[in-house]
Amino acid sequence: MFTFGPGSPGGDGTAGTGTEEPASHAGQATAAGPLPSPPAPPQPGADAAPPPSPSRSPRRPGVPSLPPAAHARELEPHAALDSSAASTQGEPSPPSPARRRPGPDCRAGGRGRHGLGARLFGWLRERSLGRGLFVDPARDNFRTMTNLYGSIHPADSVYLSTRTHGAVFNLEYSPDGSVLTVACEQTEVLLFDPISSKHIKTLSEAHEDCVNNIRFLDNRLFATCSDDTTIALWDLRKLNTKVCTLHGHTSWVKNIEYDTNTRLLVTSGFDGNVIIWDTNRCTEDGCPHKKFFHTRFLMRMRLTPDCSKMLISTSSGYLLILHDLDLTKSLEVGSYPILRARRTTSSSDLTTSGSSGPRVSGSPCHHSDSNSSSEKHMSRASQREGVSPRNSLEVLTPEVPGERDRGNCITSLQLHPKGWATLLRCSSNTDDQEWTCVYEFQEGAPVRPVSPRCSLRLTHYIEEANVGRGYIKELCFSPDGRMISSPHGYGIRLLGFDKQCSELIDCLPKEASPLRVIRSLYSHNDVVLTTKFSPTHCQIASGCLSGRVSLYQPKF
Repeated sequence: MFTFGPGSPGGDGTAGTGTEEPASHAGQATAAGPLPSPPAPPQPGADAAPPPSPSRSPRRPGVPSLPPAAHARELEPHAALDSSAASTQGEPSPPSPARRRPGPDCRAGGRGRHGLGARLFGWLRERSLGRGLFVDPARDNFRTMTNLYGSIHPADSVYLSTRTHGAVFNLEYSPDGSVLTVACEQTEVLLFDPISSKHIKTLSEAHEDCVNNIRFLDNRLFATCSDDTTIALWDLRKLNTKVCTLHGHTSWVKNIEYDTNTRLLVTSGFDGNVIIWDTNRCTEDGCPHKKFFHTRFLMRMRLTPDCSKMLISTSSGYLLILHDLDLTKSLEVGSYPILRARRTTSSSDLTTSGSSGPRVSGSPCHHSDSNSSSEKHMSRASQREGVSPRNSLEVLTPEVPGERDRGNCITSLQLHPKGWATLLRCSSNTDDQEWTCVYEFQEGAPVRPVSPRCSLRLTHYIEEANVGRGYIKELCFSPDGRMISSPHGYGIRLLGFDKQCSELIDCLPKEASPLRVIRSLYSHNDVVLTTKFSPTHCQIASGCLSGRVSLYQPKF
C-alpha cells in the first residue's frame, strides 16, 4: 500500500493557486489602455450590491486571503483618492489595476467576517460532490497513482512460471489484494502471492476442461467456471478439495457474477442461460438454482456495482439491459416487458430501429404474437401504475466507429466501478477490425412509463491491434475508474479519458473522442488475452496465449 497525504505529489495542490489572479488582470488592463470611467452610482432605492471594500480584493471562495501588507502594496489609499479627484476635474485618469464586478461569491468572500464562511461553503460544496481529501482520498491523490503507473517499464515486470499450463484466459485478485488467481487452458487454477511473486498452490484438475473465469465472493471463497459446463466453489483455507460443484448449464460456462446483498451467484454460458445459485443454502451436493433468463448468442453477462441492472452482450452485436433488477423472479419468455430495440450514437440522434430494421428479425429476444399480447398487457398495467415494471428489458445496438454499416460482435463487457459507464471490446464480423469503446449511462425520467430509463452514449473509443483473431481479450477498469488496461498485441496499453486521467464525469465530451494512451507495456512473446488491476496495490497483471503471466509495478 502507498500512503498519501496533502504533502504527497498527488495531494491537495490548491495552496497558492489563487494569488496570481490580480497580477494577470493588471497586465491585461495595461495592454488594453486606460479603463473607461466608473459607472454612475445607483439611484436610491435601486437593488444594487455594495461595492467591495478598497482594502480587500475580490477572490473566489476557498482561496486564502492575502496578508494586510500585500493589500497595502496592491492598492494604496492615497493613490485611489488622487485618481478619483483627477477624474472629477475632467482630466483622464492614469491606468489602474483592472477591477472586476464582484459576483455574489466574491462579495461574500471580500468581507473579513464572512471569509471563513465562504471557505466553509466551498468545502461543503466539494464534499457534497464527493471530493476532498477527507471524503475520497483516492480522488485527490490520483495524480500520484497516475505518475506511478506512468513510471512502469516493461523491464521491471515479473514473470510467473505458468508455461506448462496452457493459455491464460482470466486473472482475478482477491478483494484484499493478497492472492492472484490464474485461470488456465489446461484444466488448472494457479494461485500466487502478488507481492512476493511466489507460487502458493496449483489446483490441478480443477475442472475437466478449460477454466474460463474466476470470481471471489469474499476474501476466502471464490468460484471457477469451465467448458465442462460446471461451476466449482473453493475455500482458500482448504484448497485440497472443492467446497462443492454446481451443475445446471448445458454448454460452456463463460462468466460469473455475485450479488453481495442477497449472496446470490449468477452465471452465464454459451447455452444462452443465465442461472441464479443460492449460496445461502449451499451443501456438499451443490446449491439450489433456477434459470433466470435466456437469450440467443449470449457472450458475456455483468451486474452493475449496485446490482440494479444486468447487462448481457451477444455475438450478434446486441446489448441487453435489464432495469430495476430483481433476481428473485425467473424471467420466462413473454413474462417481462421488452423495450424497443434502438441504436446508440455518439450524439443526441438516438433513433429507434423498429421491426423494419435489418437485424430485428435476428434479435435475441424475438417473440411471437402471443408473447406480444402478453407484453402489451403488462405495458398497460405499468401505465396504470405510473411506474416502469421490474426487470424491464432494453435492447440496444451500440455504435462502433467504422462499423456503422456492418455487424459486429461484442466479445468483452466490463462496467465502471462506480456504475457510470460500460466498457466494450467489439470486433467486426469479418474480424478485420477491433475496437475498445466506452459508453456512458444516460439516466433520466422516461418519456413514457414503459420507455427506457437508461440508454448508452458513446463517449470514448480507440482502435485495437486486432492481433490473435478468434480469441477473446478481457480488458478492465482501474479500481478508481480513471484508467483502462487493454490487451494490445503482445502487451497492454493503459488508456485514459484525457491526458490527466481525470474522472469520466469531469471530462465528458460533447461528441465521441479517442481514448488517450498513457503507457504501453510490451513484455510478452505471444498475444495477450487478459489483464487486471490490483484492487489495493499499484500493480497490473497480464496473461498471454502461451501461458506467461507478467506483473507490472513501479520500481523504487
